[in-house]
Formats: sequence, C-alpha cells, structure tokens
Amino acid sequence: MLLPGVYISHTGNPTWQQLAWAAVLATWPAALCGESALRAYDGPVPGRRRAEQQVVHVAIDRRRSVPAPVPGVTVHQVARLEESVLWNLGPPRQRYADAVLDAALSAGSELERVAVLARGCGTRGTTAQQLTTALARRPRAPHRRWTERVLCDLAEGTCSVLEHGYLTRVERPHGLPRAARQQRERSVSGVVYRDATYATAVVELDGRMFHDEHHARDRDLERDLDVAASGRTTVRLGWGQVLERPCTTAVKVAAFLRHHEITVELRPCGPTCAAKRLRVA
Repeated sequence: MLLPGVYISHTGNPTWQQLAWAAVLATWPAALCGESALRAYDGPVPGRRRAEQQVVHVAIDRRRSVPAPVPGVTVHQVARLEESVLWNLGPPRQRYADAVLDAALSAGSELERVAVLARGCGTRGTTAQQLTTALARRPRAPHRRWTERVLCDLAEGTCSVLEHGYLTRVERPHGLPRAARQQRERSVSGVVYRDATYATAVVELDGRMFHDEHHARDRDLERDLDVAASGRTTVRLGWGQVLERPCTTAVKVAAFLRHHEITVELRPCGPTCAAKRLRVA
C-alpha cells in the first residue's frame, strides 16, 4: 500500500508522478496545487532540495472538512476549486496561473516570490496579465499589493518595485546621499534614463526578470560602457542585493561613493544592521 486506500503494483521506489497520483486519490476529490502542480507541468525546480519537492501539495474544496493526515501530503482548502482545476490531466492539477500564484504567495521571502512569478512567465505557461486576473479573483490573498506591483513590473518591463526597494531599504534608512532618479541623458547610444545618479557614480537597478536574453544583456553592457565613456562608474544591483541584503549592500554602496569622493554619513538602520560591524574600504 502506497498511501491509505492506494496500492502500487510493482516493487521498488515509486516515481514522483506515482506519489502525486496517490496523494490525489487518497484525498479525492482533489488536485495538485502550488509547487506540486508546477512540478507536474514543468518538472523539478532547479536548486530546490529533493526532500522539499517530495512533499505533495493537493487542493480540496474549501467547503470540505480536512481529511485525516496523509504521510507526505499537505492538504490546502481552496475556494472555487472546480473552476481552477484541469480535471482531464493526469494527475488533475490547478490551472497554471493559479498554481504559480499559490506557489508565489506561500514562498518564504520576497525574492522567492519574485522568482516563482518570473519563472512562471518565463516558461510561457502564463503571462503577467493572466496572473493579475487570477489574483483579482482572490480578494484576501496575502502580500496582495506587493504582488500586484511585481506583476505590473513583469507586464511593463519596468523595475519600479526594485527602485522603490532601493530607496526605502538601502538608501534612505542608511543615510546614503539622495540620488537623482531616472535622470535623462543623451549618450553616444542615444537618450537613456539612469536609475540613480550620484555625481560621477551611477547605480543601475537591474529589475529584469529574465537574464538569459542576449539583446537585453547587450543593452545593459552598452549602457555601462556609455557611463564609463563619460568618466563615471556604474554598479548594477539586483533583487538579492536590494531585498535580501539591503544592509550589506548599503555598506558597499557607501564605499563605492566614497571612492568617488562623495561624502557619505553611513548609519545603521537598526540594532542588527550590518553597517554597525562592517567597514568596506
């Protein structure tokens, strides 16, 4: 017996697909949801530990009582189950957009949520517009406003969430000088807008969700070369530096600005801030 009421007709370890089917049948009527639905669509998530991906997440209708615990299975009660599931697939699973949203909203950090949303759009299984529509059907979704803003970034190709994060998490709370934002310049390559300019130092916020596009990378390198041609220097920050490591990023940006003879009165943002213990020459 693989799970209560579910049997397997061979010896040896079951495949993940068999475990997923068993989880659905043991909690029937149910369907794969969140990370498990995405795994059924796209395969294992790179970089995730095997043990984390072995847990099978299934959704049941919110009006049902939660069934008795099933080993290796996590049960989620969801509203409007019927309309959000593709019952003809094997195993049945949430529609792609709903699975992406569930996985993103349950992620442990903002960076992880961004990664899930970006990966969902990058597989071409859904779009930012479809995710926004799916989110609109969930008036009580956690992290709702933040997620809406990230989806706007995805849809419009902007990095406003990242720029706002840099201002409110890195620059302002650590006493860095106030940058000139979205400064319009005419460069050798044409008119460009710099994310954050400090005299001869430029900070670019790389909010692009997909980094494997050759033309996008080429444009970034060209922008950096234009800055260097004007006698200035660029540093390029991403989601990890701004959202996950804002304090150490502030220390390093302060050092970068001082190298450009820009006065910086770095201050810690709190009792555990890295600015209290780190000094970068």
